[in-house]
Amino acid sequence: MFKNVAVIGAGGWGTALSVVLADNFSKVTLWAREKEVMQSINNEHVNKTFLPNVTLAKNIFAVNDIFEAVNNKDLVVFAVPSAYVSQTLQLVKNNISKEAVIINVGKGFDPTTKKRLSVIIKENLPNNKFAVLSGPNHAEETGKKIPSATVIAAEEKETAELLQDAFMTSYFRVYTSSDIVGVELGGALKNIIALATGILDGLSYGDNTRAALMTRGISEITRLGKAMGATSMTFAGLSGIGDLIVTCTSMHSRNRRCGIALGKGVSLKEYLSQTKMEVEGVGACRSAYHLAQKHNVRMPITSTLYRILYEGLSGKDAVKELMTGDKRHEIEDIAF
Repeated sequence: MFKNVAVIGAGGWGTALSVVLADNFSKVTLWAREKEVMQSINNEHVNKTFLPNVTLAKNIFAVNDIFEAVNNKDLVVFAVPSAYVSQTLQLVKNNISKEAVIINVGKGFDPTTKKRLSVIIKENLPNNKFAVLSGPNHAEETGKKIPSATVIAAEEKETAELLQDAFMTSYFRVYTSSDIVGVELGGALKNIIALATGILDGLSYGDNTRAALMTRGISEITRLGKAMGATSMTFAGLSGIGDLIVTCTSMHSRNRRCGIALGKGVSLKEYLSQTKMEVEGVGACRSAYHLAQKHNVRMPITSTLYRILYEGLSGKDAVKELMTGDKRHEIEDIAF
């Protein structure tokens, strides 16, 4: 069992998982990049910036020095936005013990290389045991201890089960998996579909339209996943269809909220300039678009969203294109 745990990243999700871990460990060290976030957590026991409506346990200690955070830790939780994973690892990799277990809880791709985040982490920390955590979990609910379930995937069963014990509580149920690729891709790619679903909502389309997009969305997610080495059935679980459902239907979803704004005519540049939260689906769409080309996988929703985000295609024209595309048999596209 682990003794010393650090969470790297005091955004909403990193803070919420600190709440979970604080119920299983006597002390949780939480690294906050912003000094005001550190001070808010330590002095008022709340993260006013990223998780304002959750009271934090007094055994969660925020630090602004990342080297202090990882020093002598045997469990290190990476909860930084995908765009910053590589540079954060470059900064601290020589200060992390080779005996520490690393678990990544972020969702996305490295924006420069288009690699999965686990690949980036393993390149920088090749000797450490590693896992990923992903599932239908909003920070706002997990932080309030509303019952949730998630998946931890690792190559070694023992590592997955050790982490299952570290994160499992009466309100946070953890399942294990050996499919790192599938669990990770489900979490990254569903943000693309959530953005697209939000655009439909912003255009005032209905439940039928949303259901069609979500269902066809999980189909193309699975096709790319299979091409990249994932197990198809993983996408039928919590980190696949489960995460897709919660992200496409909840107003907690920053990707859906962004999509709604785009559907109502707000530009992407304007929206991103007004939010402090990362909208991971924006970068994930660019990465998935290029990965689909690399692996020769048909992803019409992703490709169409790419044109909305980066080429100026209107939402209404995008829907028309998807609705009038080549006729197909449904089952030929089912990847399971």
